[in-house]
Formats: sequence, C-alpha cells, structure tokens
Amino acid sequence: MSTFIIVIHVVVCIALIMIILLQTGKGANMGAAFGGGASQTLFGSSGSSTFLGKLTTAAAVIFMLTSLSLAYFSGHRTDNSIMMEKKAPIEQQAVPAEPDAPAEPEKTPQPSPETPQPSNPAQGK
Repeated sequence: MSTFIIVIHVVVCIALIMIILLQTGKGANMGAAFGGGASQTLFGSSGSSTFLGKLTTAAAVIFMLTSLSLAYFSGHRTDNSIMMEKKAPIEQQAVPAEPDAPAEPEKTPQPSPETPQPSNPAQGK
C-alpha cells in the first residue's frame, strides 16, 4: 500500500512542478496595468480561474493527502521484518577488571639453571 502511495506522490510532485512552471506569473502584465488599458489590473479581480490554476489546486490537494498518508504510515509501521525468524545474538556481560592487588614483597631471585648449585653436605647415618 505504501509503495503505491509513494508512486502516486512522486508522479503528482513532478506534475505539480511542471504545471507551476507552465503558468505565467501574476506580475507579467504589470506594464499594461499602468496606463496600457489592459483588462487585468495589478491588484484587482483576476477574472475566472484558468485550467492550469484549477489543475494546480487539484495537484496540490493530492500532494498534501499523499504526504499526510505517508506520514501516518511511517508512524504506524508494523513490526514485520525478514529477520523475525532469527534470534538476537546473546550479549555477554563484560567482566570488570579486578582492582590492582597490593604489591607483594619481593622474592629472592631464583638462581638461573646455568649457574651451579651448591652441593648439599652429606648426612651421616
């Protein structure tokens, strides 16, 4: 449904742009308004509305309706997804680092294996 409304919205948007660009501006006959004897005055009645004016109004109404319906659909989106069958990965809690342990007393250095060890005295029987 929303795809159909998006297509209509884009078509109406392009049509609205083209219709507005085809129309002449209100100030196009401004030189004629100051003594040219034109039937259309600058601030007076503009006469009957033209076909392009009515078409602009209709396109603007359709544009606003599609805009409101798209805003409504985006706010009330259902929770359907292609990922509904997959479960979320298990999140493991991070283990906090242990606080620094108090300094241990220094141990006597161990002799390296290359240095000869003193021999034990013989024990008597």
